Amino acid sequence: MSIEHIATAAAPAAIGPYSQAVRAGGFLFISGQLGIVPETGLMAGADVAEQSRQALTNLGAILTAAGLDWGAVVKTTVYLADMQDFALVNEIYAEFFGGALPARAAVQVAALPKSARMEIDAIAFCG
Repeated sequence: MSIEHIATAAAPAAIGPYSQAVRAGGFLFISGQLGIVPETGLMAGADVAEQSRQALTNLGAILTAAGLDWGAVVKTTVYLADMQDFALVNEIYAEFFGGALPARAAVQVAALPKSARMEIDAIAFCG
């Protein structure tokens, strides 16, 4: 099985020892994306809506770099600093995914890197 590491300047660089995404066995595994603006390295804003839109934009940039689109995504996990943000994040999530809805889990976590309000990772089918 071949393994390919995907990286793009259109999404924030990894803030630790990991890849933005790895293609392996017919799937693309996308690391958690925060609402960081790639050009500045700063959060898109303080609220969960701004961060969610940016995190999903970052995820989309990685999909594009891998030659894929939103319809290839088969599974996501959304991590929320506050479950009270669930409905708002759902609305923004739906704007990006449209009718191609993957399987998903959403969980509240104690904390996220850089004091983020949300993070999302994904698995996409490449084949």
